[in-house]
Amino acid sequence: MKARPWLGYAIVTTLFWGVWGAFAGKPTENGFPDTLVYVVWALTMVPPAVYALARVGWRIQADGRSIVLGLLIGLLGAGGQMLLFHAVHVGPTYLIFPLIALSPAVTIALSALLLKERVTRLGAVGVVLALAALPLFDYDPAGSGGGTGVAWFVWSLVILVAWGLQAFFMKVANRTMDAETIFFYMAVSGLALAPLALWMTDFSLPINYGLDGPGLAAITQVLNSIGALTLVYAFRFGKAIVVAPLTNAGAPLITAVISLVLLGIMPQPLKATGIALAFAAAALLAIEPEETA
Repeated sequence: MKARPWLGYAIVTTLFWGVWGAFAGKPTENGFPDTLVYVVWALTMVPPAVYALARVGWRIQADGRSIVLGLLIGLLGAGGQMLLFHAVHVGPTYLIFPLIALSPAVTIALSALLLKERVTRLGAVGVVLALAALPLFDYDPAGSGGGTGVAWFVWSLVILVAWGLQAFFMKVANRTMDAETIFFYMAVSGLALAPLALWMTDFSLPINYGLDGPGLAAITQVLNSIGALTLVYAFRFGKAIVVAPLTNAGAPLITAVISLVLLGIMPQPLKATGIALAFAAAALLAIEPEETA
C-alpha cells in the first residue's frame, strides 16, 4: 500500500487543534492572564520553527518581498491568537471555534476580487451558509444581551477577518516562498508581539503560576504550535482539497464536542443550527479555492 504521509500530518493537526481549542481558555479560568497565555504560545512556536529550518539546512528566504509577506502573515496570525485568548476567556469555546472556522469566506472574497479567481457553486453555497450562520451565534432569546455576550462575538469576528486575510497572503506567498520560511516568520512575529502582551499584563493582580496556570497553558499551546507545523507538511504532501476540509471543519467540531461534554449543556436550538451551518460552510469554503485553479 502506498504511503500517505499527508494523512498522518492532517490527522495530527485536526486532533491537536481540536483538543487545544477545547482547553485554550482553562489556564485563564485558573487565574493565569490571557496576555501571559499568549507569551507562552509565542515561546512554543520556537521549537517547531527550529525543527522545520533544520530540515531544510537553515535556509531562510530574506529578500524584501519574503520578509514583508512573511511578517504580514505572522502578525495577522499572532494578532488573531492574542485576541483569541481573550475571547475564550469571556465567551463559549463551543461557539467561538465554529465561528472563526468561517475565515475562508474572507480568503475567497479577496481571491475573487484581487486574484481574479472564479467562484464555484460550492464556494457560493459556502458563503451563503456562512452568512446565514453568523447571526445565529449571537442570538439571545432571553434578551439578556450584556457586554460579555457582545464582546466574544465581536472578537471572534475580528479573528475571523484576521485569519482570512492571513490565509490570503499565505496563498500569495506560497508562489515564491518555502513553507519553512513562512513558518519561521510566523514564529518571529509571535515573539515580536510578546513584549506588548507583557506590557498589557496587570502584574498587580494575583497570578496563578502553578501547573494549572502556565503549565496547562504550555501543554495546550504546544498542541497548537505542533498542529500548525504539521498542517504545513500536510499541504506539502497532500492535496489541499482534502486536507483543508479535514482540518478547517474537523478541528472546530472536536473542540465544540469536547467543550459541550465538559460543560454538560446543550446549546439553544438556533445556536446549534448555527454550529451545524458553520461546519457545513467551513468544509465547502475550504474546498472552494482548489476548485477554482
